[in-house]
Amino acid sequence: MTEIDGTPALVAADVRRLRQSLTTGGVVVFPTDTVYGLGCDPDDEAAVRRLYELKGRPPERPAAIMFFALSTALHALPELGERERAAIAALLPGPLTILLPNPQRRYPLACGPNPVTLGLRVPRLPRRLAALEGLERPLLQSSANFSGEPDARALSQVPAELRARADLVLDGGELPGTASTVIDLGEYERTGRWRIVREGPVGEGEIERVLGSC
Repeated sequence: MTEIDGTPALVAADVRRLRQSLTTGGVVVFPTDTVYGLGCDPDDEAAVRRLYELKGRPPERPAAIMFFALSTALHALPELGERERAAIAALLPGPLTILLPNPQRRYPLACGPNPVTLGLRVPRLPRRLAALEGLERPLLQSSANFSGEPDARALSQVPAELRARADLVLDGGELPGTASTVIDLGEYERTGRWRIVREGPVGEGEIERVLGSC
């Protein structure tokens, strides 16, 4: 195991294993900038179904799409408006999930019953997890817990059953432990309005300050 300052760190070989697992329909446990996540290929229906079954997550509850580079995320969503792009570039990377209009119905398996809304994540990775930035593809991401149970800030807090049944488990050491702030930008392009759907590491005042400077 590679370490930085005594904490587990990811390396390029871990990213290669992650890429291979996603390509072959695997479900993975991995660290983020907030809590441990459970992920899979967002276009693989069988993998998405299995992820939901592992978590015991109701199929009508949407997940988020996580990219590890902001430029990749913006390139994948060319229909974003100028105002939306400015807001995303100001807020991300960071411990937020941004709900965006999805007129092209992209990544429908992540959207649940509401295909016109897409949840977007681009984490701000610490140095020990920076190798994940080498993953060019997005993944469908949810927290690595059973539905409704506490989030995991350490790999040992991820339920043993999830770890045993996942195809790949990556140890990133102890994480901050608070799930991402969820902010709704559904009306932002047209009206400039936004709202917090779930409180998290980034507070309302900080979001207001950042968006006010766009």
